[in-house]
Amino acid sequence: MKLMTLKQLVYITAVLVSLSACKVGKRYVQPELNLPENFRGDTLTYQQDTIAFAQVSWRDFFNDPQLIALIDTALVNNYDMRTALKNIEIANRNLRQNKLEYLPSVDGNIATVNRQFRSKDFYSNPSSKWYSESGEEAPDNLFQYQSQFSAGLEFSWELDIWGRIAHQQDALKSDFLDSYEAKNAIQTRLIADVAKGYFNLIMLDAQIEVAKRNLLLNDSTLRMIRLQYDAGEITALAIQQTESQRLVAASLIPELEKEIALQENALNVLIGEMPNVVTRGFKIDSLMNTENSITLGAPLEIIRNRPDIKRAEYALIAANAEMNLRQIMRYPQLSLSGVLGTNAMLPKNWYNIPGALLGGFAGGLTTPIFRNGRLKNQWEVAKIEREKTELELQKTVMEAVHEVSNAVITVEKQKEQIELTRRRVENSELAVRNASLLFMSDYATYLEVITAQSNALSSELALVDIRQKQLEAYVDLYRALGGGWQETTETVE
Repeated sequence: MKLMTLKQLVYITAVLVSLSACKVGKRYVQPELNLPENFRGDTLTYQQDTIAFAQVSWRDFFNDPQLIALIDTALVNNYDMRTALKNIEIANRNLRQNKLEYLPSVDGNIATVNRQFRSKDFYSNPSSKWYSESGEEAPDNLFQYQSQFSAGLEFSWELDIWGRIAHQQDALKSDFLDSYEAKNAIQTRLIADVAKGYFNLIMLDAQIEVAKRNLLLNDSTLRMIRLQYDAGEITALAIQQTESQRLVAASLIPELEKEIALQENALNVLIGEMPNVVTRGFKIDSLMNTENSITLGAPLEIIRNRPDIKRAEYALIAANAEMNLRQIMRYPQLSLSGVLGTNAMLPKNWYNIPGALLGGFAGGLTTPIFRNGRLKNQWEVAKIEREKTELELQKTVMEAVHEVSNAVITVEKQKEQIELTRRRVENSELAVRNASLLFMSDYATYLEVITAQSNALSSELALVDIRQKQLEAYVDLYRALGGGWQETTETVE
């Protein structure tokens, strides 16, 4: 009879486990994101064998080996990156642990000795207390009443009829993927910040070269003015104004040297090192690849490339799973429990098999009946939270498309600015040469020479500045399209 009962229990358990395939809840489906066909400002068209900008590896995007070495160091030493990797490890462990939730939990009762004692006046005073403790002998004022020696295994098992564990797995998997994309987001931001800091450093180097070169030009002009003053051809005012112009150029040098040192320190923070000199590589014109064979790609691709959009979608998947879990909490829950071991009143009979064997199975079915509306309210709130998370995803996508559009317009317009500023520099250099020649021939005044040199200085500084901004605009476009976390270049078919 006992054997038949056990068989029936196994059969019922198998049937209930098979019912766990009945997963309750709403399956996740990606919402409509209303993406445009093209980015505003995109004047590039697809050609054969072209590569989408975001698919270019950052190692191929940058030319400068020193910049690549800085980024490599940052990806290893940066504290935000190291923290993100720890978060991935935690999420991965939680996900692996969730897979074991389908199995029953088992506890081992290795050895338990329990003795119960009663006071010696128990029979004359039955209301006296009894005591339970573990020990070899009864205390003087007590006598031993009962002993129990036991060992065995206890198990409990919640049958996942409605898919609770599966929904938890969806949420934990989303958390794991979210932590991975968080690392990618930190990486793309870190690469962009290191590149911009390095570009700014190169720009400051170029500006200090311009200031030093202009200072030498001012020194030459000042010597020429002094000679004419000594000859009595001009007044002391010419020397004073020329000296003022020279001091303007000279004062730029310590200011730029300060900015260079601060920028080097900022870069060392990003790469996780103490303050030190940062080694430079190429000049400002040769820092990255911006070939015409690279296109923006379609707006749909940013969903696959941008870590922030992926994170927003994983948050939606997790919210969908939480909504389903709240719904399952309103359903009946079935659990099984049991014990198997030995139990005896005398130590010598502890392992007297089969006489000391102890076994038992129990099943429980619980269902909420009245919880003051809390369970329903939690489910309704979870549905609203899911709707909020879906709105956040759509907002993130919309902002990403705007960010790309802003970046590509900036790149295109700054190309025009660079061309105009380059022509301005050429014109200023020609004006300086002509003003110097005319001054020596008495066809120009010293004021015209000073003005020409001042214009040349500001024009050259402006050209260096706009070139650096153009490089930053390319980096912003690269990051806006989701580039920066790929290690290898993939060809878009």
